[in-house]
Amino acid sequence: MTSTTGRPAPPLPMSRRIVLYLVMLATFLIIDAIWLGAVAAGFYRTHLGYLLAPEPVWLAAGVFYLLFVLGIQVFVVLPGLRSARLRPTVLRAAFFGLVTYATYDLTNLATIDGWPLVVTLVDLAWGMAISTAVALAGLAVGRRWTARDRALDRPS
Repeated sequence: MTSTTGRPAPPLPMSRRIVLYLVMLATFLIIDAIWLGAVAAGFYRTHLGYLLAPEPVWLAAGVFYLLFVLGIQVFVVLPGLRSARLRPTVLRAAFFGLVTYATYDLTNLATIDGWPLVVTLVDLAWGMAISTAVALAGLAVGRRWTARDRALDRPS
């Protein structure tokens, strides 16, 4: 964000970046748990049941979650807070979700015999949606801090 003097605002301190990351991670985990638990479980079982492991490999899932949210923070939210422009930030969030989920799904479509196209299409839409939702949560928190900091900087 730019300051009232027109200069770019200083970057968020590390403590705020950590809190912002944790808020975004919690947002991701809640939304994805609802998606996987209530909405998409049957869909994936129907289309990929022959490939699904009896239990997820939680370490791999956890590493994905940590990296995905960090990517949203670094490539979408922090630049969005600096620019203070919502539309390009939301578009960047959707694009980030598309690219990251496409990496997995298009690779599977290219290399796994019988990989369902419908799974790829649903996953690409889901990647865009969840990336945008997590970025918006991060932007809301970051903007609240910026607004509060600006209010404290104004002369009384």
